[in-house]
Order: sequence, then structure tokens, then C-alpha cells
Amino acid sequence: MDLVVLFSFLLFMLIFAGVGLSSVMVKENNTDDYLVASRGIHPALAALSAVSTWNSGYMFIGFIGFMWLMGYSAIWIATVSTFGQLFAWIWIFKRIQSEGKERNVRSLSSLVAKIKGAPEAKLAAFLSVVFLLIYAAAQLSSGGKALFAMLGWNESVGIIIGYILVILYCTAGGIRASIWTDAAQSCVMIVGSSILCYVAMSEVGWFSGLHETLKNTDPDLVSLTPKGLRLGLSMWIFSFFLGGMAVAGQPQVVSRIMTLESDKDRKQACIWFFVWQTPFIILMVLIGLSSRAIFPVESGFDPELALPKLAMDILDPFWVGVILASIFAATMSTADSQVLACTAAITDDLFPSWAQDHKKAKLTTITMAMIATAISLFAYLTNNNSVFSLVVLAVYGLGSMFVPLLILRFLGYQPTTAHSCIMMLAALVGVVGWRILGLNNDVFDTVPGMSAAIIAHFTMLIVNKDPWLEHIKPTKNQLVTWGSIVLSIIVSMELYYYFR
Repeated sequence: MDLVVLFSFLLFMLIFAGVGLSSVMVKENNTDDYLVASRGIHPALAALSAVSTWNSGYMFIGFIGFMWLMGYSAIWIATVSTFGQLFAWIWIFKRIQSEGKERNVRSLSSLVAKIKGAPEAKLAAFLSVVFLLIYAAAQLSSGGKALFAMLGWNESVGIIIGYILVILYCTAGGIRASIWTDAAQSCVMIVGSSILCYVAMSEVGWFSGLHETLKNTDPDLVSLTPKGLRLGLSMWIFSFFLGGMAVAGQPQVVSRIMTLESDKDRKQACIWFFVWQTPFIILMVLIGLSSRAIFPVESGFDPELALPKLAMDILDPFWVGVILASIFAATMSTADSQVLACTAAITDDLFPSWAQDHKKAKLTTITMAMIATAISLFAYLTNNNSVFSLVVLAVYGLGSMFVPLLILRFLGYQPTTAHSCIMMLAALVGVVGWRILGLNNDVFDTVPGMSAAIIAHFTMLIVNKDPWLEHIKPTKNQLVTWGSIVLSIIVSMELYYYFR
């Protein structure tokens, strides 16, 4: 069986590599093409790439593990975060695409300042590089876990293989190679997931059988709300909406938006994104629940290996290889995107003199990939390589630092350098402090992170007596109306949670 799995895995990995490397035939040897593909990517390709790089190994490894642990209550993160993503695509990405093209910026960190290389842009670039390297390390860990579960290889071997592939993709064709490869991976991801979901659901007796098995395993698994939330249900759910909005704070996803030529392209890409991602999420939810039914609680069982183990148990060897290739390629699609996003932040904001130096851009990419690999290997050796935990920290950290600041700027407020830096640092302290306190299991990190940034913003407005505050001050009737609506929703949800 291992030989068939290995053959299938290598076959599809070669196909993905061939697609990516073929971009060499149309690439241009300049940094604009290397980092934003000369802003000429087709909307469908950009959208499928965004699906792949946004979901990545997190969806196959981390999210499945979360579903395995939480049962039905994990559905909230899938549904509510989708609405947050929709808001980002419709409103925030519209302005990112427009301003990115108008100002010819290639990194998310450049958008937080009026001028490339401004102090606030440098801080944003530094912080984004730190979190992106953690994120990329989590992707390499995902690939290592997949190879360990399905081929029995040491996880460090998978991490090293991932590093080699990231270097090949990035140095050969830059973001164009990444996007082309992502699009091919998205197609295989949806096909492989559909087959796995169909076989898994057949195995557990479809929906009725799945429900009964989960209920018999643990009644809490079929509850729509998790037990023991110290900070209540409403805040727990709201954090997922903010988590969906955090997609606008992910440099590797924003870089896809910057490759689009016009707002019309963005609208088409938005449709492609949700038409493709929505069924994929549904498939992952069903696969995660099925894996819980098939693999009850076992001593030493790693929930993040549930999907690979499920595929090995119920699929033919050839399709096991396809699933493995899908997981591994998805992790690489995100890792290479994040490494390129680090390159854009460094060359555009930290060292603007490198902005048009193609050779230095490639050397920066290689260096970033080496650091991400080192972080991943260290996490593995110290047994701190939970993909879900690492990804949530990186995604929500980036989203908390960038999204509130971007929204303010797009609403017309022009913060000073100090104002921008304080907001980003407040978000950073909020996210890291929340995790140190161990409260991230009750409410995900977006709430404290974004709240800290917004509180810092309004505190500075009040202290400085900024006239902008008067322009946005709501009337008494508006305060009463919106306050009543929000309060009634919160009270209803908390009463339901308390008396359930």
C-alpha cells in the first residue's frame, strides 16, 4: 500500500510543481512581476489561489482537529467567519485593490501609511514578518504531520521537503508560480475532499448514523454550544466574525488582491472565492465530524492527524496519495505565499532601496524560508507544533494589528505615525497578553486584539481633542437604538447558553 500511496503522492506533486514552474515561460525579470505578477492575474486564478492559501494545511490538519474535539459547536467558526470574510471582500478589499494600484504598493504594510517606508510602515512590516514566519512554520508543520501520518516519515523530513519546494516555487516564478500552483491545488483539494467525504459519510451511516454515533460517544459533541465558556457565548461567536474579517489583514491573501487589474476583477474574484470555498468548508465540517465518529477518544491520539488517518482507513491507496498530495501542496501554497509576503514587506518598507533589486528580493525570500523552517523544526523538537494554535495566533494577530487601522484609513481618517504605531502595538499586546492569560480557549484572540486597537484609537482622539471625533459622534437616539439591539442580542444568547 505504501508504494501505491507514494506513487500517487509523487505523481500529483510533480503535476503541481510542473504547473508552478511553467510560469517561468511568461514571467518578467523584475520585482513587480515577482511580487504582484504585474497586476495581470485572471480573477478566477486569484480567487482559487486565495482559497488555497487562506485555508491551506490549517483546514486539513488544524480545523479537522478542532472539529474532532468540539463536535457540532465548531460549526460556528465555519459559518460566522464566512460573513466576516464577505465583509472584507466587499468593502475592505475594494479599497485595498484600488489604493494598491493607484499608489503602486506591493505589501500590506505599505497601506497603513501614506508613504512607503514611513516609520509606521516599517513597524507594520516588521510585525507582519514575525507573524508570517510563525504562520509559514505552522504550514511546514502541517506538511510534516501529514507525511508522518500517511507514510510514516519523520515529521522533520516533511518540513525539510516543504522548505525545498517553497524555495523552488518562489525563486522560479515568484507570486505567479504560487498562484498558478494554488489554482491547480484548489481543484485537487475539492475533488479529493468530495471523495473522502462521500466514503466517510457512507461509513458512518450518513447524517442519522453520524448524529447517533457522536451522541453515544459524548452528548456534548451534538450540542451547538460548547460547555464551560467562562466569558459567555456571544463573545465566543463574535470572535469568529472578527476572525473572518482578519482575512483582510493577511499579507499572503492581500497580495492576491493586488494582482488584480480592476475593481471589476475583484468582484469576479469574490464570486469565484465563495462559490469555491463554501462547499469546501462544508466538506471539511462533515469530514471532521465523521473522523470523530470513526476515531473515538484514544490515549495519545493527535486530533490533528484525524483526516490523514481517516483517509488511510477508508480510501483506496491511490486516493490516499491524492489526499496526501492535497494536504502537502496546500501547506506549501500558503508557506510560499507567506515567504513572498515577507519579501514584499522587507523590500518595500524595511529596506526601500531594495524595492527594484530583483536579486536582493530573491535572496530575501530564501532567507525568510530558512527562518520559517528553523521555527518549524524548533516547534517540532519542543513539542509545540499544534497547527491550529499556531495558525490562530498568526491569523488573529495580523488581523488585529492591520484591520482596525485599515478601516479607519478607508473611512477617511488619517492617523499620525504615533497614532498608527500605538494602535498596532496595542493590538499586539492584546493578542499576546490574552494568550498568556490562557483566555484564548474561551474567546479567540481577535476580540482582545481588535478591541485594544480601537480603545487605543478613541483614547488618543479624546486626549488630543481630535475634531474627527465630533464628526462620527452618534446622536442620542442612535445610541439608544443600536445599544438596545446589541444588548438584546447579547442577553438572549447568554440566557440561552445559561439555561440550555
